[in-house]
Amino acid sequence: MRPFTTVIPLARHRRTRLATASLLSATLLLAYSAGTAQAHHGFDDFDTDRLYYIAGTVSEVRWGEPHSYFTVTVEDDLPDDTPEHDLPEGLRDAPDRDPINSAPSYDGSHGELAVTIAPPSFTSMWGLDRELDDGERVEAVGYIGKSHNDEFRPVVFWVDGQPVNQVLNEELPAQPLPVPYPQGDQSSSGADQDAPSASADSEGGTSPVAVWTTLGAITVAVITGGAFYLRARSRRT
Repeated sequence: MRPFTTVIPLARHRRTRLATASLLSATLLLAYSAGTAQAHHGFDDFDTDRLYYIAGTVSEVRWGEPHSYFTVTVEDDLPDDTPEHDLPEGLRDAPDRDPINSAPSYDGSHGELAVTIAPPSFTSMWGLDRELDDGERVEAVGYIGKSHNDEFRPVVFWVDGQPVNQVLNEELPAQPLPVPYPQGDQSSSGADQDAPSASADSEGGTSPVAVWTTLGAITVAVITGGAFYLRARSRRT
């Protein structure tokens, strides 16, 4: 009888460890997915009614997850609007191409802009498989921050003429206003009726709150189901 009574607790212990490890792995995977999803719904903090073109020299590069960052010292002699460049394949349709090509050059008061781009895991698939170097020249079309107008989030940027996509679904998160843009705070009265907003349509129509809520519910379900499973197994044995 002694060998038999020894085997049962060992088997139960192994099952418990396996189930616990599975639960932890599922939880970590869901947490990573939530972080990744959240990281790619960052246009809500930017004025998607207006696209602008910038060009300048890169400095203060920080490369990594969940975003990469760098500073661009904006050139003084920018053209009136975006120069003709190749676009990523997903942004070549007219609804995306035309607003990008007609985006006016940045004319704000900041000589330097803090630029946020996608992490290396995405940027490497979208046209840039290396870290930017201080002193490199980049061009970009994107949005100015709403609450911090010294921040910039591109939808596409160019390094050595190579286009690098920066939108997850390869389409603009919102249709910008016609150029020339209205002055002051008149940006949204007509646009809200005719164009989807960033919060409602950002990168595929899923808001960060909805993503977090869904993933949180899945996490709770996985943990709860695992706990009931372990309890049921322990009662049987």
